[in-house]
Amino acid sequence: MRKQQYIATVACLVAGVIGFVSVYATDKGKERREAEQEIAAQTQQEAPASYEVKPEISVEDATKKAEEQALKLAEQEKIKQEETQQEEEKKQDEEKTVETAATVTQHFDKSSAVWPIEGDVLLDYSMDSTIYFPTLEQYRCNPAMVISGKVNDKVFAMAKGKITDIQENEETGCTVIQDLGDGYAAVYGQLKELNFAKGDTPEAGQVLGYVSEPTKYYTTEGSNVYFQLKKDGKAVDPKEYLPQMAMDTLD
Repeated sequence: MRKQQYIATVACLVAGVIGFVSVYATDKGKERREAEQEIAAQTQQEAPASYEVKPEISVEDATKKAEEQALKLAEQEKIKQEETQQEEEKKQDEEKTVETAATVTQHFDKSSAVWPIEGDVLLDYSMDSTIYFPTLEQYRCNPAMVISGKVNDKVFAMAKGKITDIQENEETGCTVIQDLGDGYAAVYGQLKELNFAKGDTPEAGQVLGYVSEPTKYYTTEGSNVYFQLKKDGKAVDPKEYLPQMAMDTLD
């Protein structure tokens, strides 16, 4: 009897211990779960924005953005080209202004005038009456002087002035036109091997070039320099602007 009571008592104690342990484990598990949930909530709140999942950009939005970027670049390029063009136009205007100013300030210095070549006058200036041209075998007015010279003789600039044109003329061969300023222009014909180009401004007495073989219009007269002086486009007598005798010239 006592043995059965003892066994029953032990069984009750074991059952009590098991129940206590089960309750204790349940409470601890609950506390652990609550702690884990609290930690997870805090972690989610404290997570940086960079971990947020961003929505993907659609093809339409990407295309639109690319088009906007292309338009922006095109506009920038257009502005750059316009600025470059404005700079070029400004530079050209400045060059024209300088060139115009130089033309305006150019004056014909009659005191420094020299003969284009030292030689006899074969055909004199004559616009009031006709003179005889041996090669042509006819009488005609002459708007220039034809001055004798040997082939390869130096031909000098009459005065300081800008060369505005160089022509190849059937009658006067290689012909140089020089703007002397104040409406005056000198014309030199029958030249070769020029030392200056169009746009250059030789000084009085500098060598423009050399005497060439005469054209078919002056074969009888022989090698020469065709020299004409104009005022406002009209031929004038060169002798009125040249010294009585040829002056020393510069190489």
